[in-house]
Amino acid sequence: VQLQASGGGLVQAGGSLRLSCAASGDIFVINVMGWYRQDAQKLRELVAVISSDGSANYADSVKGRFTISRDNAKNTVTLQMNSLKPEDTAVYLCNYRKGGAWQYDVWGQGTLVTVSS
Repeated sequence: VQLQASGGGLVQAGGSLRLSCAASGDIFVINVMGWYRQDAQKLRELVAVISSDGSANYADSVKGRFTISRDNAKNTVTLQMNSLKPEDTAVYLCNYRKGGAWQYDVWGQGTLVTVSS
C-alpha cells in the first residue's frame, strides 16, 4: 500500500485548509484511514480517523472544527480543517491501518500545516 498526501500550507488563524490522501496498491476491504500530526517536539497524536464502515474518531482538540470523510471507491480520505488555531501547526501524516487479521500501518509523507496568529 502506498499513500499520497496533498494539501496543507500556511493559513491565518481562523482560516481553513483541506488535506487529502489517496491509497493505492493492495487495499484490504476492512481498514482505517486518517490523519495524525507531529509537532516540533516530535510528539505524534491522532487527529481524526475513519474506518471503512464510516465510523470516525476525532481528537478532543479538533472536534467541531475538523471533519474527516472518505471515498471507498477511490480509496481516498479527506480532512477538512476549519477554524484553525496556531496550536494546530504541525506536520500532518496520513495513515492506513489494515483491518482484520495481520494488522499493520502504512504512513504517508508528512505535509506541513502552519497556522499564523
